[in-house]
Amino acid sequence: MKKEKEISERMRLRGRGSQINTDNPFSNVKSVKTDEPMMAWHLEQFEEEESVIRTKIIDIFPKSILSKNDSPDIPFDYSINPYNGCEHGCTYCYARNSHEYWGYSAGLDFEQKILVKRNAPALLDEELRKRNHKSQMIVMSGNTDCYQPTEQKLQLTHQCLKVFLKHKHPVGIITKNALILRDIDLLVELNKLNLLRVTLSITTLNEGLRQLMEPRTSSIKQRLKALEMLTQRGIPVHVNMAPIIPGLNSDEIFELVETVGQLGAAGVSYILLRLNGRVSTIFEDWVKKTFPEKAEKVLSLIKQTHAGSLSETQFSKRMKGEGPYAEQISAMFKVAKSKFIQSKQIPEIDYSLFRSEGRQISLF
Repeated sequence: MKKEKEISERMRLRGRGSQINTDNPFSNVKSVKTDEPMMAWHLEQFEEEESVIRTKIIDIFPKSILSKNDSPDIPFDYSINPYNGCEHGCTYCYARNSHEYWGYSAGLDFEQKILVKRNAPALLDEELRKRNHKSQMIVMSGNTDCYQPTEQKLQLTHQCLKVFLKHKHPVGIITKNALILRDIDLLVELNKLNLLRVTLSITTLNEGLRQLMEPRTSSIKQRLKALEMLTQRGIPVHVNMAPIIPGLNSDEIFELVETVGQLGAAGVSYILLRLNGRVSTIFEDWVKKTFPEKAEKVLSLIKQTHAGSLSETQFSKRMKGEGPYAEQISAMFKVAKSKFIQSKQIPEIDYSLFRSEGRQISLF
């Protein structure tokens, strides 16, 4: 282990998940005179503590804010992402591939160049004022984390939550950042009206692994504290162990489920790792540099859960995998859930309270 750590420290880029920038098949959309995409308008730079690579904040100006989802294995139809790209830098993140559509790499660019929609709250308010808008679950973080570090300064998620509360509109939140506690008063108000669903992503209880795999996420201690505090304020929190990575965190299933159960988790689920698009190249490079002695075993186990491939796109299989190893994980999780998670009666989301403040009135 000492030798493995010495090798990984020499080879790894500290403070970042991805260690490389992968090729971009859409690179022809870049501006001729600059390496920023044509829609980029304004740049800010923030100093980094651990890395010479700085994070660039790039303003973009969308005309709408809701993203429509038509995947049959995702339980919501609409999401909001105030940020494209994510400073959390999770090596396995499926959202990395979306950065290529902006002319960037799914690798370091994804966590280094953050595209910001400063007009997100205004666009949301405009959407909820429309005469034809129907009350339905809208999830923040359908793609990238709405509480990533940039949110601490820009507060776009905070402002969006105020819009949801003003209109009494249902909202879901998926995050792995304890910054969610900053908005606990807003969340309590939304929850009192049965308008809120919170999912907290906790991938591992091993802080050392977390630092390597998800370098800029909240610590495990902070995430567990967030779970406890939200639960104490009466907010039901669902915990997602996402992803389970065979050979890295797959041995933590019982301990993790027991821990979050003791802290009051209202439910728990998991997603088995899949590595679609450029994410397979990024993860393979990372695991070989970070865990050189076990990398081949990890990659082999992942392939065993996806019919010999690192990737999986089939809706019925992509989340849970297939084969004996995937079935073993499913069985372990089912037992852990039944043993450690107490069933709780959670009120249904109330879609009847929605009101459109200043709803547009037709002149005809």
